[in-house]
Amino acid sequence: MPITEVLRRVSAAYSAGERRPLRGYLATLCSYGALVVGATAVGRRAGVRLPDRVSVRDALLLSLATHKASRLLTKGAVTSVLRAPFARYDEPAGAAEVNESVRGDGARHAVGELVTCPFCSGVWIASAFTAGLVFAPRVTRLAATTLSAVAVSDWLHLLDSRLKHDVLDH
Repeated sequence: MPITEVLRRVSAAYSAGERRPLRGYLATLCSYGALVVGATAVGRRAGVRLPDRVSVRDALLLSLATHKASRLLTKGAVTSVLRAPFARYDEPAGAAEVNESVRGDGARHAVGELVTCPFCSGVWIASAFTAGLVFAPRVTRLAATTLSAVAVSDWLHLLDSRLKHDVLDH
């Protein structure tokens, strides 16, 4: 039985009548895997050694930076131009963010889910930051510090707005 027929049957059994872009998901998973394997090969060839451990400071820094980068990529009003080929604008979501619907079929739909979902893109972004920490730690820490500062600043803006709102209501 040809692989395309196997994939069609698996997709039909899995999807329960709904159109799910399993081939697109497979393509994105293969792309992610290829990027990880490629980065590993480049690192081995260049003689880059993995750190014995990642400090708690770096883990927290990359966590904050991943959060901000994933929100900026997937929800930011300014970055909607990057998502436009894969998504349709629905409504503002507040705090310079937008809600969007994924459009298209197959790989286009799968990419749309990746670029509109902060949880989905977070894996890719965290992997990129982690690779950056291995290949170019100084530059990566600087970029991560910048994004982390913006994330904390955003939270302070929201807290400030909330406090002002509460004071005005009383």
